[in-house]
Amino acid sequence: MNIGQAAEASGLSAKMIRYYERVDLIPPVARTESGYRVYADADIQTLKFIQRARGLGFSVKQMHGLVSLWRDRSRSSANVKAVALEHITELENKIEALNSMRETLQHLAEHCRGDHRPDCPIIEGLSEGQQPPDSPKRSSRRRARANTSVTGTNPSV
Repeated sequence: MNIGQAAEASGLSAKMIRYYERVDLIPPVARTESGYRVYADADIQTLKFIQRARGLGFSVKQMHGLVSLWRDRSRSSANVKAVALEHITELENKIEALNSMRETLQHLAEHCRGDHRPDCPIIEGLSEGQQPPDSPKRSSRRRARANTSVTGTNPSV
């Protein structure tokens, strides 16, 4: 099948398929005499695997590892689980960062009158880099994380 058909079958765009080939997530595919790519069923399965991994937020680097593990029939499931657990930790860190951003913006928005006057705590806060005061829960989490990263143990546990 050609790249358009492969895109439709895999749920990826033709541009993404070319990109994944360029970064070696998929091996170079066969080509016709006129240079058109020709995709086999195995290529489509790999593209679907990549599309599902990308949907879970895995990076290209992580997907390289996952594709290698997927192809390796003698793999240890412990290796796959380690990749998944590492990614979960990354997702949790991103969620925490997003929550912090939301809290900062919420704090600034709550202090903005939103009327016709030019003074605006949102603009002032952004220009001064103000952060809202930490809640006790967030402060203790940060201290615990800092202690863990410095000492390798968490004394509060």
